[in-house]
Amino acid sequence: MGSKAWYVVGLDNGGNANNATVLDDAGRFLVPGMVESPSLVREGPKAALRALAEAMEQVLEVANVQRAAVAGVGLDTPGPASAYGVISSRGSTNFVHPEWAGFDIRTALEDLLQVPVVYSNDANAAALYAHHTYFGAEEAGRRSSVSAIVGTGLGGGVVEAGQVVRGAAGMAGELGHIPLPPGGVLEDGQGLPACNCGNVCDVESLASLTGIEKNLLPYWLGRYPDHPLAAEPLPVAARALRGYAEREDPLALSVFDQQAKALGMLFTVAANFTDPHAYFLGGGVVVAGARFRDWLLGRVRAHTALRAEQREAAVFALVPDLDMAGARGAAIAAREVLKPAG
Repeated sequence: MGSKAWYVVGLDNGGNANNATVLDDAGRFLVPGMVESPSLVREGPKAALRALAEAMEQVLEVANVQRAAVAGVGLDTPGPASAYGVISSRGSTNFVHPEWAGFDIRTALEDLLQVPVVYSNDANAAALYAHHTYFGAEEAGRRSSVSAIVGTGLGGGVVEAGQVVRGAAGMAGELGHIPLPPGGVLEDGQGLPACNCGNVCDVESLASLTGIEKNLLPYWLGRYPDHPLAAEPLPVAARALRGYAEREDPLALSVFDQQAKALGMLFTVAANFTDPHAYFLGGGVVVAGARFRDWLLGRVRAHTALRAEQREAAVFALVPDLDMAGARGAAIAAREVLKPAG
């Protein structure tokens, strides 16, 4: 790339919108907020790829960067997908169009844009951004972290020495499907929670919006039969629950404390396996008022069993800039791959 300035475009591809950013060769983001546009993923790969190309042109215009100066693109999408951007043959919540099954979105976008494309799943991208933002350029490469991203499902990311751990088959960091001992997280008489993946009592079966709807709310509404949410369909009640928690509703706090137990047990596994410098919590569950966010993070910390030495060495924090974390993390991942040696 020589001595000329070069740039990486980060593209966060979601079910409804693309979010884009630009990262320069010094590691500075040139777009302060979101540059958002429709993703068109429900219309199939052809329309979605065109929308990604348009998102790139739009953000380059906002950042005042010439197309010829772009060294590559960092792309992230929701899963399930391989570590190299091949969408699951079974499809997914976002990629419902039949042409998405087994589609190699990374290679297709690279062919369209004619620049290198580096793929990350959205949870890994958010985890990488949290890591680099918290530790900064000087320390990120010497630190480790584990992130749990709580949304419709539960994504995750493991970062060692500033790099996402991908694994031999590209499946490292699938933290949602780690099984938990039921006796440590379930109430007396509470049925075993089932995950969409087929597991029973894994982290996602409890710590996710799907887990709330399918497993937690039916039980807790039985404990609070007169609660207003008992009159609502479960999908509606599940989405409304965070608002009740912000008002310190007892049922809602019980549900989220049970999620915090599951996340604490997950981080306890991480403490004994990778002993990270930081534990990050992100996703839709923390898009809430500061009081509830701090309460939830505190409960996760309280349910994480650390040794005294680990408590002194590690921190618990929220994933920052949630709406931008995917695009920015994807750009960081691409920059690490594309930057010249030395």
